[in-house]
This record gives sequence, C-alpha cells and structure tokens, in this order.
Amino acid sequence: MVQAVHRAAQILRELASGGPRLGVTELADRLGVAKPTVHALLRTLEAEGLVSQDRDGSKYRLGPNLVQLGNAYLDGHELRTRSLTWSDALAKRTGEAVWVGVLTGDHVLVVHHAFRPEGAVQILEVGASIPWNTCALGKAVAAALPAAERGRLLEGELAVLTGASVTSREELERQLGDAATTGYAVEEQESAIGDAGIASPVFDRSGAAVGAIGVVGPVERVLAEATRQEFAVAVRETARNLSRDLGAPRRAAYTPGVR
Repeated sequence: MVQAVHRAAQILRELASGGPRLGVTELADRLGVAKPTVHALLRTLEAEGLVSQDRDGSKYRLGPNLVQLGNAYLDGHELRTRSLTWSDALAKRTGEAVWVGVLTGDHVLVVHHAFRPEGAVQILEVGASIPWNTCALGKAVAAALPAAERGRLLEGELAVLTGASVTSREELERQLGDAATTGYAVEEQESAIGDAGIASPVFDRSGAAVGAIGVVGPVERVLAEATRQEFAVAVRETARNLSRDLGAPRRAAYTPGVR
C-alpha cells in the first residue's frame, strides 16, 4: 500500500462523511497525521480538482472533478447501463420508485434511480450510500452471497438509522434465509421512517450476485396486503430478466435459494 495515496483517500472519505467542510487541524486529528503532511496532501488534491478550499482559506470541501470521476464510474457500470430500461418498466408496473444498488464494503451504493411515474417532486438518490442491513437492496445481495461473505457482513458493525433498524444477527440471518428462499428481501422503515422496500438480487454471467433492484416507497403502499405480493413478484421477475440480460446462467437467474 502506498501511504500517501492511502492518506489522500482517507481525506476524501472524511470530507464526504464528516460534514460539508473540514480544516487542516480537524483532518489531522481524524487521520492521526501531522498538520504539514495533511496540508501538503490537500494542496495536491486541490491542484487535481479533487478538493476545493473556502475563500477565507480555513476549510476544505470535496472538489468538482470528483463529479466527473463519479459520472465516469456510473457510465461504465454494466449493471446500471443494463438496468435503465428494466427499471423504468418496473416503475411503471408498480407505480413506485425503483433503485438499483451494488454492495461496496458494508454499504449499498445506489447506482440508478427511476422515479415513480406520478408527477410529484422527487429527490434523485443516485450516489446514496446505505448500510446493507437497513435496506432491502442490501439484504437481497447479502442473501445471495457465498456463506463466508455473508458471515463477514453479519459479524461486522450493524448500523442503526431508525428505531426499526435490525441489529440482531439472529433476526438478520432469518431474514436472509427467507430472502434466499423466496428470491426477494423486504425492508420496513429501517432506513427512513415511513418508507419500505422490496428488492431481489441480480446476477452476472459468472452466476455471482453483482447487485440488486427493488421498489422503494411509502410503507402503506409498498407493504399493503393488497400490493405486497404483487410488488414482490414484479421485482423478482424484473431481477431475473435483468440477470439474463447480463448473461447470468439460467440456474442463477431463475432459482431462488440455489447458489
């Protein structure tokens, strides 16, 4: 590992998660690195457009060139590219928003968001990072992972975003077992009060789970007795079609519970 690169990446992560702006002293304390070293790294990152400095010179924030890098990542992401048409179709079929996510560490990164068809104002969630145990997307992917990877997630830190977030490893194991059997996972107000989700894993040509697709919306609509099963079927069918579009073997794309 190249230490300077590692520290530069740490600075970017701190600026992304520690608040809109941080100073040299704050960053040095968080990284456990001398202030002159942090200052030199910030100057280099600023020259590359990866961080920007406030006009008064006291604080730093993320820079505009990160947007270009992020867009390049999304544009080159095969799951996102292949999911565009399928996501729109699922949104029209269910009348709800559709998210596509990939597992990065112990979080799910939303790489595509199809708005619900109705004309109400909606916030684009592409780029959102959500703890895996608090969302249907994360549970759907985890349920389809090999036992060792799934166990690593379960043994890691389990985030709490609302009072409904599940932190019991036994309960999560039960939920993942159900998801592996049915082909879809459910989340009820675990990421945000009032919201719920239903998601299914998506597989690539190697048969590995590369992400998940699912509907997200008000709990009273998504998990209503009259619509829950209908939405679950629609999500699972869409995930299977998307998996096949990615070249997944029929066994991986069409047989819940068999990995």
